[in-house]
Amino acid sequence: MKSFRKELWFHTDKRVEFINITPEVQQCVNESGVREGMVLVNAMHITASVFINDDESGLHHDFEAWLERLAPHTPVTQYHHNVGEDNADGHMKRQLMGREVVVAVTGGKLDFGPWEQIFYGEFDGRRKKRVLVKIIGE
Repeated sequence: MKSFRKELWFHTDKRVEFINITPEVQQCVNESGVREGMVLVNAMHITASVFINDDESGLHHDFEAWLERLAPHTPVTQYHHNVGEDNADGHMKRQLMGREVVVAVTGGKLDFGPWEQIFYGEFDGRRKKRVLVKIIGE
C-alpha cells in the first residue's frame, strides 16, 4: 500500500472565504500514484474548514449569510473566548462546516457524486493557513 502526504497553503484576503481546492487535491492524487484508495483532506487550523458541496456562487453567499446568522462576528463582546481575541465566531463556524472530508479514489480520480467539489472554508482569514492531504491506497 502507498501512502502520500502533502500540505496545501492558503492566504485569504478576506476574513471569510470559500476556495474550491478540488484541482489541488486531484493533483495530489496524481502525484501519489494511487489508483484505488482514499484521500483525507483536513483543515489544520481551528477557524477553518474543509467540506464538500456545489461550486455555485449563490450557494456560497447563502452559506456565509447562514453562518453569520448562527455565529455572528459582532459584537465580539458576546463571546467569552474573545477576551483579547476576536475569532470566537470562526471557531463556531468551523464546527458547523466540518474539519475534514474523505473521498474515494477510483481509477486515479476523485470519485464524486454529481456537482460535488472540495472546498476550503476560511472564517478568520488574512493570514497563512494550511490543509493536510493524506492519501492511502494501491
